[in-house]
Amino acid sequence: MTPTQDFTLLSNDDLYLFNEGSHYRLHDKLGAHPAEKDGRPGTYFAFWAPNARRVTVTGDFNGWNKTSHKLHHRGSSGIWEGFIPDVGKGALYKYHVVSHYGGYKADKADPFAFFNEVPPRNASVVWDLGYEWRDADWMRDRHHRNRLDAPISIYEVHLGSWRRVPEEGNRYLTYRELAPALAGHVQQMGFTHVEFLPVMEHPFYGSWGYQTTGYFAPTSRYGTPQDFMYLVDYLHQRGIGVILDWVPSHFPTDEHGIGFCDGTHLFEHEDSRKGLHPDWNSFIFNYSRNEVRSFLISSALFWLDKYHVDGLRVDAVASMLYLDYSRKEGEWVPNKYGGRENLEAIDFLRRFNEEVYKNHPDVQTIAEESTAWPMVSRPTYVGGLGFGLKWDMGWMHDTLEYMTKSPIHRRFHQNSLTFRMIYAFYENFILPLSHDEVVHGKGSLLGKMPGDDWQKFANLRLLFGYMFAQPAKKLLFMGAEIGQWSEWNHESSLEWHLLQYDRHRQIKKWVEDLNCLYRREPALYELDCDPAGFEWVDCNDSDSSVVSLIRKSRSANDIIMVVANFTPVSRLSYRVGVPRGGWWQELLNSDGKEYGGSGLGNTGGLMAAATPIHNRSHSLDVIVPPLATVFFKSTGR
Repeated sequence: MTPTQDFTLLSNDDLYLFNEGSHYRLHDKLGAHPAEKDGRPGTYFAFWAPNARRVTVTGDFNGWNKTSHKLHHRGSSGIWEGFIPDVGKGALYKYHVVSHYGGYKADKADPFAFFNEVPPRNASVVWDLGYEWRDADWMRDRHHRNRLDAPISIYEVHLGSWRRVPEEGNRYLTYRELAPALAGHVQQMGFTHVEFLPVMEHPFYGSWGYQTTGYFAPTSRYGTPQDFMYLVDYLHQRGIGVILDWVPSHFPTDEHGIGFCDGTHLFEHEDSRKGLHPDWNSFIFNYSRNEVRSFLISSALFWLDKYHVDGLRVDAVASMLYLDYSRKEGEWVPNKYGGRENLEAIDFLRRFNEEVYKNHPDVQTIAEESTAWPMVSRPTYVGGLGFGLKWDMGWMHDTLEYMTKSPIHRRFHQNSLTFRMIYAFYENFILPLSHDEVVHGKGSLLGKMPGDDWQKFANLRLLFGYMFAQPAKKLLFMGAEIGQWSEWNHESSLEWHLLQYDRHRQIKKWVEDLNCLYRREPALYELDCDPAGFEWVDCNDSDSSVVSLIRKSRSANDIIMVVANFTPVSRLSYRVGVPRGGWWQELLNSDGKEYGGSGLGNTGGLMAAATPIHNRSHSLDVIVPPLATVFFKSTGR
């Protein structure tokens, strides 16, 4: 039976905007959509394949026949469409494409499918997105939660390995099982947001989702689209924002995917010097093609529209910006001006950010950009890329390199600890301690720390304390908060059993209290992206490996002073300059016995003396415990 051609979801305006590159709701038009024609239920199919000679729908409803259900070509748009009666929700299908070129034939999963078979099977599934959301309160007020002057502390999660069920073959938790367990943990820990490594469908589990084939489908490994909606909804109802990793930089070469989609390089650039990624052996999108821009921006808006997500973290931005990224001389093509900048990708990223913020001004876009490209998180109208935030990769690498050194050698590397403040306000930064730093032989964060077990835990508490003292938003990858010994393994659960031991419960308590302090004290978050919120007190005491700093809010009376000691030597009378007299309350001390420390501290606080030092009128005579961060607040008394 040939599908009928007198039914369509595509207007002439849709076709024009798609081919022009400015149709950003393609998910409402292309793909498979349950519908009715003349009172008879069925499914409308639409597939983009401008260089195909024939496109048919093959599926379980026709015994996977490759010839019986032919789609019709819609003018010069490149789109094939048709309505097939009696095909409904749950039907498996692919598009059988016969190209005009080279005798190419292939069965393709639907690029716009909302749902797919559980990998390694790869057929698409006819599905709908019906769901009754219950997060109206969150959606109405979330602009307060996602602002740059709000506390943002992100818990980065890989859904398949956060927690497993060992007694049932080590299986994953489903989206619905994850909802109460993950929400409860995040609430207890005090994080404001979760960030999921890509949930978009991906054939190879070991890619962690970064080799995406389903740009409009959450992976079926953990359940249906409605199950994923339930997870987002559940988190929202408990005051937790949801950020998704999104990968517009490259896609895998699997035959059922969008690569070589109609026998030509349709989504990817045809020149391998621009269209094939040397590091990942994956295709690179052709950002100069109008329809590809429509596809990608539609995908971005889809997750914001249909799944209520609160932000998109864009992966591998640097690989998009530079034509010579990971390429040797002669392996890349200069732009029209002779430079190494990918002008089409730059234009795409700017348009992506403009469309996201135009449609959803209450969300954030976040760039994982590892170079010094200027104005990544500045508006497009001043020449920026338009992102809301950027990962500070330099801080992550410099700080971890410093922390792995024996304390006896740290005095020679003070610059690694303090360098970020030279550029800290050039962008709106997130400080990440991410998944990339705890895999591929790098060890866990705890495992990186030097010294015996006591010193390892003290160093980890010190690292977290210093991170929360710095101006920027925060991100911590799962497992670090319980002091996991092993590096992350996507095939197994986090080491939750470690919480039977005091030191692991104590590091968890330290992260809880850091998040609580961060969320409670505006001086620690309100001016995260403004130089008015930060001052060094002393960053030059390399002989002692001690740094001291001040954080401020918009209120002139709201001041927090932080001292961090990066050696195991206690500083029993360490004088630190402060801008005012009165009582300075000790808010938090990572050497507290409740955190596994030695219990050395300042008995609740100190009275400032009128003894000037560090160009300040008053000072505190501080006890700085070994390998510890101490937070003080001026009470004005």
